[in-house]
Amino acid sequence: MSNAMEQISKVELGAGGPLVGVQGFGAMGISAAYGETDDAAARETLEATVEAGVTLIDTADMYGVGANEEFLAPFVAAHRDEITLATKFGIEYRADDPSYRAIRNDPAYIKQAVEASLRRLDVDVIDLYYMHRRDPGVPLAESVGAMAELVREGKVKHLGLSEVTGAELREAHGVHPITAVQTEWSVFSRDVEHSVVGAAAELGVAFVPYSPLGRGFLTGSFADAGKELSGGDFRQLLPRYSGDNAKANVALLEPLHKIAAERGATTAQIALAWVQQRAQVHGLTVVPIPGTRKRGRLLENAGATRIVLSADELALLEPLAGRVAGERYADMSLTSAAREAKGPASE
Repeated sequence: MSNAMEQISKVELGAGGPLVGVQGFGAMGISAAYGETDDAAARETLEATVEAGVTLIDTADMYGVGANEEFLAPFVAAHRDEITLATKFGIEYRADDPSYRAIRNDPAYIKQAVEASLRRLDVDVIDLYYMHRRDPGVPLAESVGAMAELVREGKVKHLGLSEVTGAELREAHGVHPITAVQTEWSVFSRDVEHSVVGAAAELGVAFVPYSPLGRGFLTGSFADAGKELSGGDFRQLLPRYSGDNAKANVALLEPLHKIAAERGATTAQIALAWVQQRAQVHGLTVVPIPGTRKRGRLLENAGATRIVLSADELALLEPLAGRVAGERYADMSLTSAAREAKGPASE
């Protein structure tokens, strides 16, 4: 598959949302979570996003305890009119206490968090502001009401939610229009199909899948996080990527390899093409945000937007999620899946 610089197509991010490339970029890994990084290579990769038409750039205040937003600031300044900038609040970490973590959705914290993100990103307005995780102890209407106030104040243009249930999305949308919902969604992770995807389609809310490449596992970049990745790599903490679970899940990749070989594509491109096609399957806008630190991988990922899988190929991939060993996180309590009452995903 050619990596020639060809702009990807654009799509409206939800009803009334900004026009963005049909694939976005998850910036977390360029400076946080996945071990040591090469700043020069990361900046080159960021520049390639604009060249390829990958215009939705996603970060969060917790990535590197603010360091990821600060890292992005020079790039954002250079390309402010070309990109749609998304960041998140809700998971509170402290640089002076690595063991500290809290989920904060209270209005006072939201006001504090947005000011800090605006300062680190060196911008006057955030294009898309997400609630990163939900604190059930704070009424959703209060949190979304506080977010809506940021829109009225001109500090935020559009609102998003991450890891919410279908019922929570409907409730929030009733307080203020929600432009996008972000949750893990891939050929290995389909719990969002219980209710969130249907609610988003019904409301005209875009879906932004994070980890559409299974944090690199679906690309074959590693087969056992516990054995192959550095000690500071977040993926070592995820149950499905180490030990017996990883061994079982590697075997599930065979259909991806088969389709990729037949297509002259990479397994990453096939995995991304599957996610992109959820737009047609479920009738909603889907803009996945794969992350990478390498320019070549960025262009490879963008190339996946031009692959359309056949019915037979989709059928080969259909059963995989139901066979995956291990959960998405060691502690699933903060995910939408933990608050859903239904059983395994199905279409």
